[in-house]
Amino acid sequence: MKRKEENMTKKYNEIPYFQNEEEEREFWAKHNSTDYLDWDKTNISYFPKLKPTKRKNSLQIPELMLEELQTIANKRDISFQALIKIFLQERIEQVLNVKYR
Repeated sequence: MKRKEENMTKKYNEIPYFQNEEEEREFWAKHNSTDYLDWDKTNISYFPKLKPTKRKNSLQIPELMLEELQTIANKRDISFQALIKIFLQERIEQVLNVKYR
């Protein structure tokens, strides 16, 4: 009960304006958010349409493996790139015991 009373009277610092994400990351790495926000008064936000950042990369995969992936992808009626992402996601979840979705 005392904690809530303290939060009611606590004065919070103003969050500065950031020029870019890197500047903001550096700031929050050095500062405690509880000095700037009353987390008891915040709302949970959901961003269902937010897409993860993607980066192009190049993998050298044996030709036979690519052909087999293409065969599996055709049977599932998806692109082989989509199939590779599905396989990678499943394996990462299995190894790290995490869930992406």
